[in-house]
Formats: sequence, structure tokens, C-alpha cells
Amino acid sequence: MADQPRIEPVEPPYESEVETRLAAMMPAGVPPILLFRTFAKNLPMAKAMGPWGGYELSKHLSLTLRQREIVIDRTCALCRCEYEWGVHVAFFAERAQLSSEQVASLTYGQPSDDCWTQPSDTLLIEAVDSMHGTGTIPDEIYVRLASVFTEAQILDLTMLCGWYHAISFTANAAGVQREPGAPQFADCLP
Repeated sequence: MADQPRIEPVEPPYESEVETRLAAMMPAGVPPILLFRTFAKNLPMAKAMGPWGGYELSKHLSLTLRQREIVIDRTCALCRCEYEWGVHVAFFAERAQLSSEQVASLTYGQPSDDCWTQPSDTLLIEAVDSMHGTGTIPDEIYVRLASVFTEAQILDLTMLCGWYHAISFTANAAGVQREPGAPQFADCLP
């Protein structure tokens, strides 16, 4: 991460259209995060991202909250995006019932780490690792995925991984700074 932002996030008071967009991106009453304030520098892009980002974090996604967060945390860790990883660990790890050992494994470990007792969790990590490393899922992993997950879930898995690659690349390149109180990679060193 850059020592300071390369693209400065918008600051209040916001122009009316920016304020409306930021409000739509956050839960009611929650101030906008730095990433969204950075996206607001390109308002047409921020508007276009809204529906898809909303889907990825909604109950309409066919993956469970836990499955979603395993995919997101692993993707962000592999992309070395401490910003987005920290936001998701801070806001969702406990709700997703991810232990501190599992968060550390998603950040630094392997799918074979002892903390993973559910084969479906391990399979998600293997799939993310493969997509990150090769851009695809090899047949051997895909066959196992297809025996556990529906086609809709596999499509959500692949798009979720790709979406968080894009988010990670943008946050890293823009130099988005860590949110106050969000964890750092070093906080979960094994």
C-alpha cells in the first residue's frame, strides 16, 4: 500500500450527486468508507458499480455469508490488498464465524491448514488460489466443486473472486489508506 493516497478521496461537504451516490453505497447512518469516497472521483463508474456490488454483498448471492467471506478474504490477501481485506475482516469475519486461526490461514496459510474442518471451505480456498494463480479452475478442483456446489454457486464464486480482484487492484493502485480500526495483515501473523 502506498504511504499516502495516490487518488485523494472526496471530502465533505459533498456535492449533491456525490452525497446521494455515497449514501446509496452505505448502510443508513454509516459514514462512507474511503474506498467509496475514492470511487466517487469517477461518479459514472461508481454508479455503474452499485448494482453489481450490491448483488455481491446481498442475500441474493447463492453463496452463504461464510462462503462469500472466505472467497473475499482469500482473494484480497492474495492480491495483497490490506485495505479491502481489513474492511471485510473487521465487519464480517465474526458474523461469518471465521476464527482468528482461519483469518490467519486465509491471509498467510494453505487450504490444508488444520483450522479448516469443512471440506467445502477448503475447496473454496483451493478454487480461489487456482483462479488467482492461473485464471481458471483446473478440472480436478472443478469436479470436486461441482459435487458440492450448484452451477449458480460456482458462477457466483468465480464472479465474486474476479470482482474482488478488481476492487483490490483499484484500492492498491489508488493508495486507499486503511480505515480507522481495521486490522492489518501483521495483526494475524501466524
